[in-house]
Amino acid sequence: MTPNPLRGEAAIAIGPGAYVMRPSFTALVAAEAELGPLFALVERAGAGELRLAEMATLFWHCLPEADRPSRETVGAAIVAQGLAACAAPLRVLLAQVLKGSA
Repeated sequence: MTPNPLRGEAAIAIGPGAYVMRPSFTALVAAEAELGPLFALVERAGAGELRLAEMATLFWHCLPEADRPSRETVGAAIVAQGLAACAAPLRVLLAQVLKGSA
């Protein structure tokens, strides 16, 4: 599946495949319940203070529930790719949080 940037979707490589992350209302509410206010998360990211665990949690909640890998697997994929490579999908998700749908 190819991510649709108009829906705020982004892709992340996990293991041998790629997953599409979709920041749906349900996913963002679940992430916010765990991480605190999303606006504060965006501010921390903008200040370079976003933690690896926060990124992994946001990514995990935005993955499709049907075949979602474990959080540990998501975290390991982020570490394997490096933070710089994960910055692009993070920007897409955070932009969706700020701007919403077109």
